[in-house]
Amino acid sequence: MEWANAVSARPSLEGAVKDVVEQLKHRLTGPPDLGIVFISSSFTSEFARLLPLLHDLLPIPALVGCSGGGIVGMDDKGHPQELEDTPALSLTLARLPGVTVRSFHLSSDDLPDLDSPPNAWSELMGVAPEANPQFILMADPFSSKVTDLLQGLDFAYPSGVKIGGLASVDGFNRHSGLFCDRTLHSEGAVGVALAGPIVLDTIVAQGCRPIGPVYRVDKAERNILLSLSDSEDGDSARPPLELLQELFETLSEDDRQLAQSSLFIGMAQDSFKLSLNPGDFLIRTLLGVDPKMGAIAVGDRLRPGQRVQFHLRDAHTSATDLETLLQHYQQQAPVAIAPAGALMFACVGRGAGLYNQANFDSGLFAQYLPGLPIGGFFCGGEIGPVGQTTFLHGFTSVFGICRQP
Repeated sequence: MEWANAVSARPSLEGAVKDVVEQLKHRLTGPPDLGIVFISSSFTSEFARLLPLLHDLLPIPALVGCSGGGIVGMDDKGHPQELEDTPALSLTLARLPGVTVRSFHLSSDDLPDLDSPPNAWSELMGVAPEANPQFILMADPFSSKVTDLLQGLDFAYPSGVKIGGLASVDGFNRHSGLFCDRTLHSEGAVGVALAGPIVLDTIVAQGCRPIGPVYRVDKAERNILLSLSDSEDGDSARPPLELLQELFETLSEDDRQLAQSSLFIGMAQDSFKLSLNPGDFLIRTLLGVDPKMGAIAVGDRLRPGQRVQFHLRDAHTSATDLETLLQHYQQQAPVAIAPAGALMFACVGRGAGLYNQANFDSGLFAQYLPGLPIGGFFCGGEIGPVGQTTFLHGFTSVFGICRQP
């Protein structure tokens, strides 16, 4: 298995395409089986020209990608670059011996009803569940029904990894660019299913740190949190707003200030795990409070018995969270099987705007996995697993690390 990536910041599309192709020409020992392309929204008016230009210079049997608010790739010295608010193009090529590669475009009308059996989804995707495919997905934020798509794929392929992101759109006309083989799409979702001798490891850095104790949901209606308990039997159940106000009193002055704008709730995804770590929580926003009832509205459904914990997010926390997850991956990864390449899907709310520093997430990644080619883009929403379920995230960096089993 071989992966290679090149990025170009040339202002003309022809120049950028020629630049990345020239850089990649001799990086693989044979023709590529897969191409993944990300293009800056600065080129919106020229999206239709990208695929013809690429195919004229380089035959790629399966080619998928999308537009991004920022572009991630490797410079000619082998260092990762995050190019934000500037014309940029990133191209990843992969040679995948023995791997079945199926590229696809799905419109929202193609998706089966969520009550449909798993085989309705596997027939749509054209890949048998027994093949245990891994999915890389890019979707339009306005027309893709992406949460339905993720639920359906999890239903049909429960052990398959799904990663990706929502394409960034041009601010004036809300147009995104989705690329599949030789066709430009402006709606739905594109992606690739990879089946065979390939593993897609994931790191999902949601950028938060927990504060206060872990509570158990005592009462909830849909996304409204009505009461929390810090005991198994629920005897101590109290309104969540009351508990949150008490928690505020225990925080430092800096954390109190941070909580005014960056307070979230983490929802544990494993009901049976005794000791919970930061990566075990799905982070969701707090939408509002009802002072009279002491209830809190959360940006996802809740269920009685679920464990939750309040979280804070800032630049330092985001950096620490990602580094902790990278250290854990480095310690757990199989020693004998080196990764071949990686993809990065980062929120447009991260990058230099969060860290006041260029190339932060990709640079930290490179410290722990040096020399690994990485490509990606800044998304309007990130796709990645927490526990055994795939979610659409915000303010997150999702990494997919590809290797042979």
